[in-house]
Amino acid sequence: MSNKRWKKIALGLVSLSAILLAACGGGGKSEDSSASGGGSKKATTLNVDVDPRHTDYVNEIIPIFEKEHNVTVKITEKDMFDSIEALPLDGPAGIGMDVLVAPYDRIGILGQQGHLAEVKLPDDGRYDEMDEKQVLSEDKIYGAPFVIETVVMFYNKDLVDSAPATFKDLEELSKDDRFAFESEKAKSTAFLANWVSPYHYLGLITGYGGYIFGDNGTDTTDIGLNTPEAVEAISYASEWYKNTWPKGALDVTSAENFMNDQFTSGKTAAVINGPWGAASYKEANVNYGVSTIPTLPNGENYQPFAGGSGWAISNYSKNKDLAQEWLDYVNNTENSQKLYELSAEIPANQETRTSISKGEDELTNAVIEQYNSAMPMPNIPEMEEVWTGTESMIFDAASGNKTPKEAADDTVKLIQDNIEQKYSTQ
Repeated sequence: MSNKRWKKIALGLVSLSAILLAACGGGGKSEDSSASGGGSKKATTLNVDVDPRHTDYVNEIIPIFEKEHNVTVKITEKDMFDSIEALPLDGPAGIGMDVLVAPYDRIGILGQQGHLAEVKLPDDGRYDEMDEKQVLSEDKIYGAPFVIETVVMFYNKDLVDSAPATFKDLEELSKDDRFAFESEKAKSTAFLANWVSPYHYLGLITGYGGYIFGDNGTDTTDIGLNTPEAVEAISYASEWYKNTWPKGALDVTSAENFMNDQFTSGKTAAVINGPWGAASYKEANVNYGVSTIPTLPNGENYQPFAGGSGWAISNYSKNKDLAQEWLDYVNNTENSQKLYELSAEIPANQETRTSISKGEDELTNAVIEQYNSAMPMPNIPEMEEVWTGTESMIFDAASGNKTPKEAADDTVKLIQDNIEQKYSTQ
């Protein structure tokens, strides 16, 4: 995923003074609720933080909500990451939003830290078990699933007749002289993947049978990134770097750009990337197709992260009841269809997802199908240590600095030490 999308976010626990301020300000009560004898006035404004890419969509659906609830929806355009970074400070100060959108892997963490309120999900079939897991943390729901995304395979239809079905197909394709790298003739760019990025390569490891945390991503004492299966996956990735891919593919700072440059210039037949890559491919006039990621050498599916984002309610909001109404409204079937039509993003809403999957858009269909074999990202604070701990694992193994087993063992030890240091006293 793009660096900006997955940049590290420093969100500390709320200070004691902030907690007291929120409590004094009635942060746990909704101003538009009708507590008996409370005489609370009905909220007249709902403040919504909106990422610029969703502005047109939100503006489209606002009028009906305002009319039905006799309120004003005030939107603030703000990058999603900027919004969640501002929440711990703006919320206690009484100047923050009522609702916002956050990545799935931040929702549970923000909820645990006291920044997000618990929400209720409608029991109307719009979400399945996977959707609920994305916003669930310690048996509490802190958001409403909004959109889904995951990595898929893009392939150049002018270079290959159909999408490679297996990694064996990719290995054979890499023997084709058409894809010999100009300055390193023994190397090939027929297929490329950014496997120096943990977000991309962890799907390879889990596809081989490795895992991040045990007990469905909740047991941080059980890290499965150095199991025999995980080491086999690391070894497989290392072979691509050592025997097939040019040196540029191993450059941690520019590997993604190298991959995309090769694909857009017609020198690469297939790449693994997320839906966000489609825009630059279109701009470069690549005649591309999209499919699920080929079957791994062990016969199993690649298991990328089930990414995306959800709507959430600030725990400092005085309009929690109205905010809950917004969450129910913004993700209903009709509005989810509008979201897809206006932005091409794939809604979490199951009915809408089923409907659009019957269309002919290859990217939509590939993401929906790939998502079925994807895994939810562990929604716990300790996941941050996985991101930092795995940054160099594939590089160390592929460059020959360490054996795959040594790289895996050192990574796991680093993650364990960081978790013990940062979380053992909490």
